[in-house]
Amino acid sequence: MELLEKILDNNNLYRAYEQVYRNKGSAGIDGITIEEVGYYLYQHKEEIKEQIRNRKYKPLPVKRVEIPKENGKTRELGIPVVVDRVIQQAISQILTPIYEQQFSESSYGFRPNRSCEMAVVKLLELMNEGNDWIVDIDLERFFDTVHHDRLMNIVSRTVSDGDVISLIRKFLVSGVMIQGEYEDTTLGTPQGGNLSPLLSNIMLNELDKELETRNLNFVRYADDCLIVVKSEKAANRVMTSITKFIEKKLGLKVNVTKSKVAKPSEIKYLGFEFYQNKENQYRPIPHLKSVKKFIRKLRVLLCRSWSVKLDIRMLRLKQLIHGWVNYFKIADMKTLMKNTDRAIRRKVRVVIWKQWKKTTTRYEKLMKLGIGHHDAYITANANRGYYHVSHTSVIERAISKQRLNKRGLVNMLDHYLKVHTVI
Repeated sequence: MELLEKILDNNNLYRAYEQVYRNKGSAGIDGITIEEVGYYLYQHKEEIKEQIRNRKYKPLPVKRVEIPKENGKTRELGIPVVVDRVIQQAISQILTPIYEQQFSESSYGFRPNRSCEMAVVKLLELMNEGNDWIVDIDLERFFDTVHHDRLMNIVSRTVSDGDVISLIRKFLVSGVMIQGEYEDTTLGTPQGGNLSPLLSNIMLNELDKELETRNLNFVRYADDCLIVVKSEKAANRVMTSITKFIEKKLGLKVNVTKSKVAKPSEIKYLGFEFYQNKENQYRPIPHLKSVKKFIRKLRVLLCRSWSVKLDIRMLRLKQLIHGWVNYFKIADMKTLMKNTDRAIRRKVRVVIWKQWKKTTTRYEKLMKLGIGHHDAYITANANRGYYHVSHTSVIERAISKQRLNKRGLVNMLDHYLKVHTVI
């Protein structure tokens, strides 16, 4: 069966639709939603397939949206219409197994059965083998600067089906709608498309092969690539030569202000930073920026002015805590978890104390929770702020850690100890 027919196979298209449906996401410029696209494809599937076979299919422009970044800037995201996302996913499902045979073992981003955790573990392994100088090369706006002709030339080395090549190029040049105005896309693979991760790996696999040819140790996750060497002199030499390769051979741009040669303790990688323990082994911890971002999210969920039921608040906290701890489970962070747990319990006590509102309600609740008349009366009538009262021994006994856990509050340290992966 020809490659295009494998892509258009009904079973492959259905798997693609299921994946796009699971990913959710908003509608593109045509307004057709994830929920509506199933019936639309049922009605127009054969018509779309024939258009693709005859090279008459024309993807719609992507919708440009801007996502806020931590530094106050924004990241541009392109949202294709849902039908185009299904077709892109169908292409990716057929091409991925073909390219997986070519991709480097040192590449971890957007690949089946690979993860950020695996990339960090490999990086630690390399650093602890004596490679303690890091060449951190930052690609400037990678997804926006990929040269279409160079990319398609690389793709055509493996994909010989001209119909598939034509279809992929159509997605690259489909254009973008910005506030109702159309703009051509002469460069880049817009972030947000289902095909973009695979295309980025195909492009950057050229860098991987060059690094392997030079016998350099490296770890790459999408466009985040770190090269590790044994000396500062070697690191500076690699920085110069690899920057030249990236800009001359791949047509990409290196951000000289963000790229650097550094020691492991001076870098941030995939949200982690690194320190040396007593045995002089490098170990991972969450980067300070990652911790601050997590704390900001906690503050939103623990804001006492947020009028929501306690059960909903507890559920949202559980989801945030589980997600964050599961991501950083390989890191050393027991003390951080312990301190954060203490702060969360205090903020939850503030929320509960405010919800009780009236003095009589507070007195009755405290008595019900086993606090004696005198302490319950004094605390209920205390003319102090919520935060001060929440830290008193009476409140800590009444709204104890055990009671909060029964109510649904997740203990970060407990969950961390349960999922922690020793490396």
